[in-house]
Amino acid sequence: MSATSDLRVRAALGVPRAWHLIERNLFVYRRTWTIIVSGFFEPLFYLVGIGFGLGRLVGDVTGPGGQPIPYATFVAPALLATGAMNGAVAEATFNFFFKLNYNRTFQAILATPLSVADIAVGEIAWALIRGGLYAAGFLVVLAALGLLASPLAILALPAALLLGFAAGAVGMAATSFMRTRQDFDLINIVVLPMFLLSATFYPIETYPEAIRTIVAWTPLYQGVALIRGLTVGVVGPELLVNVAYLLVMGGIGLWVTSRRLNRVLQQ
Repeated sequence: MSATSDLRVRAALGVPRAWHLIERNLFVYRRTWTIIVSGFFEPLFYLVGIGFGLGRLVGDVTGPGGQPIPYATFVAPALLATGAMNGAVAEATFNFFFKLNYNRTFQAILATPLSVADIAVGEIAWALIRGGLYAAGFLVVLAALGLLASPLAILALPAALLLGFAAGAVGMAATSFMRTRQDFDLINIVVLPMFLLSATFYPIETYPEAIRTIVAWTPLYQGVALIRGLTVGVVGPELLVNVAYLLVMGGIGLWVTSRRLNRVLQQ
């Protein structure tokens, strides 16, 4: 059976066509899986070095709801959010750029029954899988270390996927406008300050009012606030605002990505 016939059979069976993009990526990474696994260790090193190391000097800090919590418990959910975001962004920017502009992978895919929308959804889904793997692995580590203070922490995984969707979709949309590898300096200029300032290591109340307002509207802060509230067990209407923000941001990013791919690939 030809590849095109196989796609038509699976479509008739109700298999989403975007799934074939995930299959392709699984096939590509089967020999280079260490590239994905290596991304798990960065937040773990931060947790050990800062969460536990610096945490011995800091003691308790103000957590969600104004209650004091150990510093490691404060930092851990932020690092989980950062890992999920970084995994999704790496796949949705660097790898997406090379598929689009160098390997011309998507141009070849359009020779099959798959559409531009299938490509956008499939690539976002794969970015989510990568970010989700980091989040799931890190969540297991946090549970083993006793850093999850509430049974609601199980919801931190879908929350991390939501953050990965928002950041990955916007990152992919931005990448569709890039023309050279030097443009990725702009990605780092955005991601690194978000990592350092999004209440990752310090409560947002410690920032000056002007900086606090800017930080509060970053996607990573929204994800950190959502995941931290779940892992500590402090929930309220503000978490719904975090969810709505990330859903809207991801939806806009996916819409822009689809339109940009349609324009670029149909040239």
